[in-house]
Amino acid sequence: MASINEDKKQDSIASKLENADEKVGTIVVENVNGDAAPREVQAADGDDALRLVGTHAHQFDEAYYKRLRLKIDLHIMPLLCFIYFTQFTDKNILSYSSIMGFPVKGIQYNTVAQAFYVGYLVWMFPAQYIGQRFPIAKYLGVNIILWGCLVMLTAVCKNFSGFYALRFFLGTLEACVAPCLILIVSMWYKQNERASRIAWFYVGNLLSSVVGGASSYGITFYHGQIASWQLLYIVLGALAIVCGLLVIFYLPSSAATARFLSDEEKIAALERIRLDQGGTHNKHIKKYQIREAFTDIRTWIMALIILCLGIPNGGNSAFNNLIQEGLGFSERTTLLLDMPRAAIGGVAVVGVGWLSDRYKDRMSLVLLTSLPTLIGMIILTTMQNSGKKGVLEFGLLIQNLSAPTFPLCYAWNSSNTGGYTKKNTINAFTLFTFGVGSVVGTYIFLPQDAPGYIPGKAAIGILTGVLMCAAAIMAYINVRWNRQKKVALQQLILDNGWSEEEVQHQAEKAAFLDLTDKENVFFTYTR
Repeated sequence: MASINEDKKQDSIASKLENADEKVGTIVVENVNGDAAPREVQAADGDDALRLVGTHAHQFDEAYYKRLRLKIDLHIMPLLCFIYFTQFTDKNILSYSSIMGFPVKGIQYNTVAQAFYVGYLVWMFPAQYIGQRFPIAKYLGVNIILWGCLVMLTAVCKNFSGFYALRFFLGTLEACVAPCLILIVSMWYKQNERASRIAWFYVGNLLSSVVGGASSYGITFYHGQIASWQLLYIVLGALAIVCGLLVIFYLPSSAATARFLSDEEKIAALERIRLDQGGTHNKHIKKYQIREAFTDIRTWIMALIILCLGIPNGGNSAFNNLIQEGLGFSERTTLLLDMPRAAIGGVAVVGVGWLSDRYKDRMSLVLLTSLPTLIGMIILTTMQNSGKKGVLEFGLLIQNLSAPTFPLCYAWNSSNTGGYTKKNTINAFTLFTFGVGSVVGTYIFLPQDAPGYIPGKAAIGILTGVLMCAAAIMAYINVRWNRQKKVALQQLILDNGWSEEEVQHQAEKAAFLDLTDKENVFFTYTR
């Protein structure tokens, strides 16, 4: 059982919750601007967690935290994995249907493919700021149900304009998914736990290729009144609706509303992440945090990294099976070969996520996981006409070892951003950039370049090299800023004569005030 501070033991947890308002008032935090200038912070502007746990930490032992983390994992992570699985299945369904008699061909197919990302771009920022005003799980669940309905409606489309419209609105509904999942992970997990948890839900993406490939393969044997690609849309759309209902009823929007936690566990769940200084949830949209997001040089470096990932994603999502088929494999063999590639990627994502949290290092692993794409593209561009199907298939397979790069960047953002509105803005901009890259990527493999698509493959190789350079620059900036924060904190300690206990108290006080990473001298960046 947890050991709560001696002077608090006589109070029941229920009393703590009822009297939360009495514990928080106007709070002054030293050095919230990074220049040792104190600023007055209103408690009403702080995170929702501040009302529950106040500014003084409640102590729980490590064994209790460990049991609690396992309980959170079992209740939260399977749902997050299912959500991402559903999203990527719906996103990749066009690629499966492209070799199952889908009626749109040629450059119109490229245009239908990019419609999803246009919708994604148009609605990315509104989706995040609207979502900030509502319980995050309920908002997410409603969007999932609606996109499931659109996927099913695709089965009755008859012309290019109908397909384009449905793909566009599917993109608007899915714009909230990845940012919401990143925020949920940030609410529940410490900095050195986020890469592995993001990796877990990202595995849903790779599982979608296994299950989607198997489902598509099975559906090719179907012969009925509707086309096999139409049946695929109906089945996978229904799956999304089921997912949305589960999210609405079973995924909590915060620790404070989690029905699977006792009152004591709710407090412990928040205390577990307090000293990471990342905060939890805040409904107030703060304009100064939006400005800070766009004046932070790391926002633009990450945008470049994501652009270099998004362009290949847009091309591969729509054309991966066509490229595979272009190597001389049959329709059914192509669908089956999608499965081992996904399995390789899944193992890589989980393993690299664990390593990143274990060693608190994102940059080195981003560089390492980018290499397989570079090697694979070199093989595919230089040996396309060699006739060596085994070598070319290896070039495709090895690229799946690069699957962890994207979730590592998610975790990098999550670990290095403070302030809820700033997080929301950076997540939105990151995914907006991903959408831009994906729109461009749908045109990187042009019909006249089939079946080898050499120019597109060469472009992906170049983009991977740019990504690796940008990642190294990002790590350098984070390390440099950590040194500056350490100097500023030491100066504060000298100026105020703080003891170790007072430093600890100041850190506890700052944790749930919804300060940005630049404001909060106690915030530490991950390399």
